[in-house]
Amino acid sequence: MKINHKRAREFGSLELLAKQAVEGFITGLHKSPYHGFSVEFAEHRIYNKGESTKHIDWKLYGRTERLYVKRYEEETNLRCQIVIDTSSSMYFPAQKYNKIEFSIDAAAAIIYMLRKQRDAVGLSLFDEQTHLHTPAKSNSTHQRFLFNELEKKWHNYDKNQIKTTNLTDTLHQVAELTHKRSLIVLFTDVFDTQHNSDELFAALQHLKYRKHEVIIFQTVDKDKEELLNYDNSPYTFVDMESGESIKLNPYQVKDEYRQLFDKKQQEIKLKCAQYHIDYTFVDINEGFDAVLLKYLMKRKKMN
Repeated sequence: MKINHKRAREFGSLELLAKQAVEGFITGLHKSPYHGFSVEFAEHRIYNKGESTKHIDWKLYGRTERLYVKRYEEETNLRCQIVIDTSSSMYFPAQKYNKIEFSIDAAAAIIYMLRKQRDAVGLSLFDEQTHLHTPAKSNSTHQRFLFNELEKKWHNYDKNQIKTTNLTDTLHQVAELTHKRSLIVLFTDVFDTQHNSDELFAALQHLKYRKHEVIIFQTVDKDKEELLNYDNSPYTFVDMESGESIKLNPYQVKDEYRQLFDKKQQEIKLKCAQYHIDYTFVDINEGFDAVLLKYLMKRKKMN
């Protein structure tokens, strides 16, 4: 059953909403979609007769005709750093469930899921600068702090204060501050007007160079931001991150706009595939629970 996010929020906390979502679908996955992320190959050793054949390197056997077993270094647990864009454009659309609310709800569900697995999670919040960056921890006090910070971000928004996006510099900063190999989960609409695409992907490469796994959820109101579905009449469009406005009839520019939008999306998808970055285009109108379930099922099949 799809969660009514607004009604759920009226009767409970963000943590309760996250619990409702996670227990609704994660239990059906049985195996964690992130299982094994923190287990790294270390070296080979000669296979001893009688032991399990589970970790025999059959490719190496094909080359050498000798049995070798893969040895692994087991680290403590998975470490996840959730990074959320909190710039003004993330508060679109203003009159209904918007991109920042989607991102906060999805982040809360991920935190709750990782807590059930006793994994460590950290949180970074940014717009034109980074306002919060916590290291990944697994204790309950830290995770309550994360839920509290997400709750504050949900409620404390000044609509008159314009906040631009500095996604590129933030990713470089996260790469430098996150010292151990981690899963970086990024929620953003990828509207970084301060840097070009090459600079943005250089920042993503920085994360990959640091051995992090990167997942991007590009959050978009598909109906209004991609399909440009408005009535055939003049509108005044206001840039939420600059305050600039323009009056036009969106119906007259829809085809050209959608071509440019598609071109940009294809560039992002191509670059992410090139750098082995897990990219998901998100329509926030589907609801965070439906989007996460779809993504986790896909990830489980890949394991």
